[in-house]
Amino acid sequence: MPDVRTPSPSLSTPLDALIVGAGFAGLYMLHRLRGLGLRARVFEAGSGIGGTWFWNRYPGARCDVESIDYSYSFSPELEQEWEWTHRYPGQAEILRYIESVADRFDLHRDIRTGTRVTAAAFDGAEAVWRVRTADGADTAARHLIMATGCLSVPKAPEIDGLDRFGGRLLHTARWPHEGADFTGRRVAVIGTGSSGVQSVPVIAGQAAALTVFQRTANFSLPARNAPLSAEALAEARRGYPERRRLARASHTGVPMPEPQASALEVPAAEREAAYRRHWERGGLFGIFRSYTDVLTDAEANRTAADFIRERVREAVADPRAAEALTPRGHPFGTKRPCLDTGYYQAFNRDGVDVVDLRAEPIERVTREGVRTSAREYPFDDIVLATGFDAMTGALTAVDLRGRGGTGLRGAWAGGWRTYLGLGMAGFPNLFTVTGPGSPSVLSNMLVSIEQHVEWIGDCIAALRDRGAAVIEPTPQAQEAWTAHVGEAAEATLFPRADSWYLGANVPGKPRVFMPYVGGVGPYRELCTQVAEDGYAGFAIA
Repeated sequence: MPDVRTPSPSLSTPLDALIVGAGFAGLYMLHRLRGLGLRARVFEAGSGIGGTWFWNRYPGARCDVESIDYSYSFSPELEQEWEWTHRYPGQAEILRYIESVADRFDLHRDIRTGTRVTAAAFDGAEAVWRVRTADGADTAARHLIMATGCLSVPKAPEIDGLDRFGGRLLHTARWPHEGADFTGRRVAVIGTGSSGVQSVPVIAGQAAALTVFQRTANFSLPARNAPLSAEALAEARRGYPERRRLARASHTGVPMPEPQASALEVPAAEREAAYRRHWERGGLFGIFRSYTDVLTDAEANRTAADFIRERVREAVADPRAAEALTPRGHPFGTKRPCLDTGYYQAFNRDGVDVVDLRAEPIERVTREGVRTSAREYPFDDIVLATGFDAMTGALTAVDLRGRGGTGLRGAWAGGWRTYLGLGMAGFPNLFTVTGPGSPSVLSNMLVSIEQHVEWIGDCIAALRDRGAAVIEPTPQAQEAWTAHVGEAAEATLFPRADSWYLGANVPGKPRVFMPYVGGVGPYRELCTQVAEDGYAGFAIA
């Protein structure tokens, strides 16, 4: 990396903290640190704030957690005043919410948009991070906080010839802000993760013809989205204190009853009725939180998977398409399930088809369209819904150098290593919000973000109050935690799927399970205990 150790006038007064990323995590981190009397600034690569919800503007983009739960809890006034319009909020509504929060708390004055951090090095002599941005500017900060998001680095597909395509090429994670009209056009969608599943019904309603190229059929659950009535919103507002308490203590960060029985201990008719209730109500977590062992016992999981497979066959009229869209080969829930509005029904429309890439792989993209092993398909537009380099990609995209010039990319060459998903040994005063080794993507992200932000803010304040300059995880604590995360995952069915949780979607990425499956509530208690024990597992100087 460039040498950023030489002091300059801009580095003469280091910030207390530099925050990278202006999504939900970065904005709350800024607000929290300000409240502690600390000088902080946010650098954001995009031209606007919002993180995930700034970039992901594809048709049908919508959160898979209900709006009243996918919202900040730190301000009771904000809870009472913001008017959510739908059970599941769309991208535009979430971005309006984020922008309103930034306005309400006067955050914009400490945010620099259009500022991409490319490198950062820890200066041990001065105990500061020296941070370089793409424009060549340097900034110094006592603490560096990476609020860069878990799903923020788009993954390009390994398809030959994309640069030769003569039509319009779009990626769901970098959608044009002016939108894209598909009326009367022949469209390909490559990929059937959440962005593909959400966009297909909308594109199908516009396009003259739509072909979906699918490598792995995933489980998708109905959202049953609907406008929020005034009565429902008022009830949610009255119940917020208890709802938030239950969310923080829950497994997923969503307030719902915890399962008490095995799926194999109840009569089949009772189990079927439970699954059907959750299916009809809609939502992401209901079915796999119905019973204690859906994610730990293969036979229990099969009962849920078979129920969903039957619903797919009921929804899709064409038996060939239904068979292609029926998920097999991985346990239910071990790849991130999708939440959809009319996804399977879209394949009943004239001109909408699915190509199974396991039977008919793509060979290359041509000027006219997509060539598979069987034929060439002509298209006007190709939509790449090919996902992300999840959880670690945004961290390794920056050339981070810790103590003695140790690079994070090299340190993680064999897989991620953190302590609690909050920091890394050898990288003093560096914090990660919802980093690998924390519940993060297995939870309601807002609950996990707030817990991390509050813990980090309290930690920095505690260091200031005791006159300490440097904190970092010990190698022993890091190794023990990383091993524990792996052991916890091995006790479940998660490792049986080639998922982005394992990094399996990125060629060459080490296959190491990244999120912590132990649950939001137990994890929160552990982090609290670490702090109460004087930040056990951290070295403080």
